[in-house]
Amino acid sequence: MTAPLSDLVVLEVSGDVATRYCGKLFAEHGARVLSAFVPDNAHVGYGGTASSAYAAWLDDGKEQSEGVPADVAPDLVIAGQAPADVARAEALVATMKRRPLLLALTWFGDRGPYASWRGSDGVIQAMSGIAYAFGPADGSPTLPQGHAPQVVAGTTAFIATLAALIGRRHGQAARRVDVSVLESYICLSENSGPGFDKGGPAAMRRGINRFSPTYPQTIYRAADGWIGVTALTPQQWQALCEMIDLPDLARDPAYATTDQRMAAANEVDALLAPALLKHKAEYLLLEGQRRRIPLGPVPTTAELLATPHWRERQSFRTFNGTVAAFEGPAMPFRLRARGGNGAATPRAPGNEAAGPLSGLRVLDLSMGWSGPLGGRYYADLGADVIKVEGCAHPDWWRGWNGPEPGDPPPYEIRTNFNAVNRNKRGITLDLRNSRGCELVRRLAADADLLIENYAPGVLDRLGLSAESLAKINPNLVYISMGAFGSAGPWSEFRAYGSTTEQASGFPFINGAADWAPCLQHIAYGDPIAGIYAAAASLVALYGRGATGGTTIDLSQVECLFQLAADAIVAQSATGATPARNGSRRTTSFWRGCLRADGKDAWVAADVTQPARLQAFLRDAGMTPTASATADHLAAMLETWTLSRSPAAAAEALQQAGIAAGPVLPAHTLLEDPHLKSNGYWRRIERRYIGSHVVPKPPFAIDGIAPALHKPSPTLGQHNEEILREVLGLRAAEIEALERDGIIGTRPT
Repeated sequence: MTAPLSDLVVLEVSGDVATRYCGKLFAEHGARVLSAFVPDNAHVGYGGTASSAYAAWLDDGKEQSEGVPADVAPDLVIAGQAPADVARAEALVATMKRRPLLLALTWFGDRGPYASWRGSDGVIQAMSGIAYAFGPADGSPTLPQGHAPQVVAGTTAFIATLAALIGRRHGQAARRVDVSVLESYICLSENSGPGFDKGGPAAMRRGINRFSPTYPQTIYRAADGWIGVTALTPQQWQALCEMIDLPDLARDPAYATTDQRMAAANEVDALLAPALLKHKAEYLLLEGQRRRIPLGPVPTTAELLATPHWRERQSFRTFNGTVAAFEGPAMPFRLRARGGNGAATPRAPGNEAAGPLSGLRVLDLSMGWSGPLGGRYYADLGADVIKVEGCAHPDWWRGWNGPEPGDPPPYEIRTNFNAVNRNKRGITLDLRNSRGCELVRRLAADADLLIENYAPGVLDRLGLSAESLAKINPNLVYISMGAFGSAGPWSEFRAYGSTTEQASGFPFINGAADWAPCLQHIAYGDPIAGIYAAAASLVALYGRGATGGTTIDLSQVECLFQLAADAIVAQSATGATPARNGSRRTTSFWRGCLRADGKDAWVAADVTQPARLQAFLRDAGMTPTASATADHLAAMLETWTLSRSPAAAAEALQQAGIAAGPVLPAHTLLEDPHLKSNGYWRRIERRYIGSHVVPKPPFAIDGIAPALHKPSPTLGQHNEEILREVLGLRAAEIEALERDGIIGTRPT
């Protein structure tokens, strides 16, 4: 197929990971990317050969350039990640005859109390609410390894800039896109604050592999390895207990709900662990999946690279390093162009004020977190996103225990559902009925994009596969978000966001050497897959004029390979599995969390230049010796942080040129002064719950963040509007559909 972005020229003028990864995404899909900077790879990857290999992975497919070639007229200039870097890029752009779009990708944005702060991946993990909940209950929070915050930010920037370029193609005048690493990464923790605002629980550190409210959602020993276990619904819990010969446990009312099991997690472990230990990991995996339990493999990075499923999917490919060739993650999605009439959009683009994607229509057939988040990027950027649910099968993020009585209805007050589905319209269609499926087909006939994350094969059996809908709409972009992808031996495996992390290699990358393989998040794979779904489908939509319609096979597990790439590349390039060092990082002098003044109060620091730490300690009245170890200097620093709040300690360290930040519980992000000053939290009115908090989009176009113009839809809220305005149905036809239960506004 023609490379979708082959008409774009991109100029990188920054050497940090987030900006380079954004450039990588453009290069991977055909853009000409010129890197006009001198790379400093001292703090990327795992050091030495591993660092140079990771840099080669980031820069694959780009042209290295000394300065800016005079004959290059870029469409996009990528700059960051400090404000001074952006200022230099602005001056450069001002000299160009044809003004390109400027991406300003910075750690904390261009305004607010933290705008001038030094950032690092560890500091962002601390300040985004992720690190606080990761670690032993009675110990220090733990900073996850790798460059995940920067990779997420680079992908978020790719989405925003590619959308702006689509808008420019249709005559819109966007000149600059701003993205901050911190706001981009908060998509992983954005539900905690709004939930707390509505009476939900505060974030807490429950211990290794324990994240409220789901249990079991952990990793157990098998007879010959490890097995990832997630049992959320009553059906999954019963099936798990029966599979390992514990039928009485399945019937015990003390463990009937996931909340009860979370409260009794030690008891649950004592019952499940011995039973699981009797069986080999492969048996548990295959038998569990056969019983529709989302059990997951838990490989080391070496085992991951050798896994037959990933080899068959060509999930890793060979890259040329400065020392030798190595393997690294390929793109986590496959684009298959189906052809068509080559129309870039089937309708005229909308007005500029509505956003760069106005005029596009998206059919969102996804549920939970991953797919709906992907759809939210489109809704925020101006597309008309129609969310399809069923009264018999509403989005399970409205409540996974089934319909519950209450006033207001519990299924209408879930803050996580309301955050991820804002700016969308909603319709209910009973897909168990052929008339409901026919209405989906009619909606797809006039759609630009369809997003789905159903269990493998479900939509095929309903006649709603990509192939079936392509006959109706050859230009449709259709993305399937299977956990393990749409092809390969494990393609039919069921999974949650925890399952995908279990399978990603991360459990053997993060944490300390004496820990069991560990999860860092309740559902890490979900939001990450949503981000990549938006990126992948935008690539297809941008290139649709040349390629026509496209079918996209996205693997949610493979999306996590992008975030774990530094460790995966290190494994391949060196032949050694990266050590599990807790919060420490081989490319930092010292990195970790220090106790501060207050109950369970911590500040994170990432020291890359020991001289700055020694100077800081001397200024604080201490006398560090030249031979003092990193741990000894950190212990001295902790005697100073213990008498200061996390915020005050972080501010002082930042003033001394040391990257640092408070370790924030996720629910306290609502009160973070930087986020508040930047208007990150917005309030919007919605039926049943009134005023409630939602996060703003993590990007701005020409200084303005996209508007929040409508709350998430109540169940079936826009049935009549969509059926009348989009499909042209008459009132009598709509009444018949409601009478026959094809549409509705209450669960059945």
